[in-house]
Amino acid sequence: MGARARGFLLLEAWIVLLVLTLLLASLALPLATQVSLRRQEEARRQLDDARDALLGFAAAHGRLPCPASAVSRGQESFAPGGDEANGNCSNFHDGFLPGAALGLFPLDAGGFVRDPWGSEQNRIRYAVFGAGTSVNGVVNPLTRSDGMRSATLAGLGAAPHYLFICSTGIAASATGCGPAVNQLTRRAAFVLLSLGADAPNAPDAGSDEARNLAGNPVFISHEAVATPGNAFDDLVAWMPVHLMAHRLVVAGRLP
Repeated sequence: MGARARGFLLLEAWIVLLVLTLLLASLALPLATQVSLRRQEEARRQLDDARDALLGFAAAHGRLPCPASAVSRGQESFAPGGDEANGNCSNFHDGFLPGAALGLFPLDAGGFVRDPWGSEQNRIRYAVFGAGTSVNGVVNPLTRSDGMRSATLAGLGAAPHYLFICSTGIAASATGCGPAVNQLTRRAAFVLLSLGADAPNAPDAGSDEARNLAGNPVFISHEAVATPGNAFDDLVAWMPVHLMAHRLVVAGRLP
């Protein structure tokens, strides 16, 4: 075979490789997008299942469980001197879903439920209203035995706020969302949080993701964005206190 013929064969092979590379590149992005969407859908289902498990616990025990701590192996974590009688949790706003206490599965080696991204930082987080706050004179009414019954339905309904969910961190503080237009609700009994694909990376200081880990009763929920310095892919679910109260009425735990 002449040099000219070999040159044509090499050129044809190069063109074929180039076309294949372009085709694979065009397929890779949609495939990655599909995987990401499937994981988001699975995470939302996990949060829905966790919400049902928490409501089931409340129906059975007359209270919500305390969040787990990083060392409680998926069990409730009470503060020193805390127990079911006073509902004093160690991590009201910055704990984890107590998967072992709720009987959920699968669990990781530490007893925690992980979201579909699977890293240790992807353990599902859980916050509950309380932290010494009283409703109708009852301290920690949602996590103490029969605390909601003692607070009464009228008292639960009249409380000025529970946990806050904000649509943006702009103007939000440790005590609220700022302008009313930024507020999705101030009446969340509990919050469930998946940190998404970027969980292993520490969030930028002052970002909406950082606010969700700040350990206060204010949380941020909005669509995913890739804004530099304020990227956000957290998934947030919550239960309004009036819907939880309705579930407990149906279960015979209230009034």
